[in-house]
Amino acid sequence: MEVWQQLIRDSVHTVDELVDRFNLDRQVAEDLDEHFQARINPYYLSLIRYPGDPIWKQCIPDIDELEDFDGIDDPLNEDDMSPVPNITHRYPDRCLFLVTSQCGMYCRFCTRKRKVGDYEKISMKSLESAFNYIENNPGIRDVILSGGDPLMLTDVMLEKVLKRLREIPHVEIIRLGTKMPCVLPQRITKSLCEVIKKYHPIYINTHFNHPWEITEESTKACSMLMDAGCPVNNQAVLMKGVNDDPDVMKELMQKLLYIRVRPYYLFMADQTKGTKHFRTSIEKGLEIMEKLRGHTSGMAVPHFVIDAPGGGGKIPLLPKYVLHQDEDRIIMRNYKNEVYTYKNIKDEVDSAKIKIEVTKENDKSLGEPKHLRTQVETVNQC
Repeated sequence: MEVWQQLIRDSVHTVDELVDRFNLDRQVAEDLDEHFQARINPYYLSLIRYPGDPIWKQCIPDIDELEDFDGIDDPLNEDDMSPVPNITHRYPDRCLFLVTSQCGMYCRFCTRKRKVGDYEKISMKSLESAFNYIENNPGIRDVILSGGDPLMLTDVMLEKVLKRLREIPHVEIIRLGTKMPCVLPQRITKSLCEVIKKYHPIYINTHFNHPWEITEESTKACSMLMDAGCPVNNQAVLMKGVNDDPDVMKELMQKLLYIRVRPYYLFMADQTKGTKHFRTSIEKGLEIMEKLRGHTSGMAVPHFVIDAPGGGGKIPLLPKYVLHQDEDRIIMRNYKNEVYTYKNIKDEVDSAKIKIEVTKENDKSLGEPKHLRTQVETVNQC
């Protein structure tokens, strides 16, 4: 058994452990376990500095999860966009491929908690129909492996999935959506990296939410993946009490860059049932973005987006930098609130005014050659 597998086995996950270790009321612990089970591996547990800190909030069950009556089980409408089991196909050229129900740590803000941890809801028995769907849809050029966490698969099983995808000619890019570098960096092994190297281009989308998660171990894990040829991007979620502070967010983004991980997305928290206590205002997110843009490297500024409820996809949000715009100019402010004007250039293309002069060597009485008439008519209609 590998080290990471032993850490999974040693995770806190039972009601008794929640009661004994975190002083939860037993009835509350039982209700929380029914709502969404716990899994806190020893590595991530070791990052907690005090009760209620940003690490604690992400992994320890809380009674607030039971008091959210407005949330939705499937806020992104993934199930209705699932043409076959294990596939979500929302965008034209890419699809989400769920390959396991398991994660190295169960995040309390998980948007897919209706399925995560349940072998029946994300079943490996359905992989073949998912492969067939991708094969029969040549518009899919980008496949994102998720779940659960695809790196919960053994190296042997992961290679089977990667090899099969690489046999599909129109699949150009494979992405692994994994939180392992953050929550269980011991999973990133030399043997795993050797498997990944065989099937490039492979991109890693990982998930750090707080600077304390960037440790010697997580830094090594990210470095190993990058040295194996994988670009590593980070997708963070804005959460109350975790990272809803401009200084904390700036520190996170700068530290990510320092370990060569590119800040990619900052998400508003999804409207998932049981997560309302994590949600901040949109204004808070815009404030944080304004404190990043111009105040640190542009490479440290992620796209701030809402994954639209109902399956509308990712919609970017920006602070209001444009003060006025018309056909002649745009008036903007910068990060210091200084105002600047940029003059606009009009596009002066009017196909109806295009003149085509044709010199005819033949007698005018013969009329215009048919192919020339067609050419003039076509240009005038453009």
